[in-house]
Amino acid sequence: MVDADADATGRPAVVATDRAPAAIGPYSQAIVAGGLVYTAGQIPLDPATMTLVDGDITAQTERVMQNLEAVLAAAGSSFGRVLKTTCFLADLADFPAFNAVYGRAFGDAPPARSTVQVARLPLGALVEVECVALAP
Repeated sequence: MVDADADATGRPAVVATDRAPAAIGPYSQAIVAGGLVYTAGQIPLDPATMTLVDGDITAQTERVMQNLEAVLAAAGSSFGRVLKTTCFLADLADFPAFNAVYGRAFGDAPPARSTVQVARLPLGALVEVECVALAP
């Protein structure tokens, strides 16, 4: 859900949904400003339990994409409106399996993307994805 009052004042609007994990720090799930949705990075947390999902990179990427889809929906956007993603992997050797799940989510018109290997992700996650999308 987007805070419409914040948007009406010209301030960035905060997006919040219980269909995605609550923030584990001082940040918003997403912000809407200037006609764009800026999501926080999503890691493979189950929104109901706030614990990492069990499984390999495939299972974790599926959860990340579900979380990201929920945040975008709460902002009135969708995968089809995503302009750019930044993807963080704990191990680039996982790229092919990650890419298969990611590709299914975005289909034939994927957004621009950067993918990097990082030393460590929050809570020991294998993957994190953030994006910028068009707002409604």
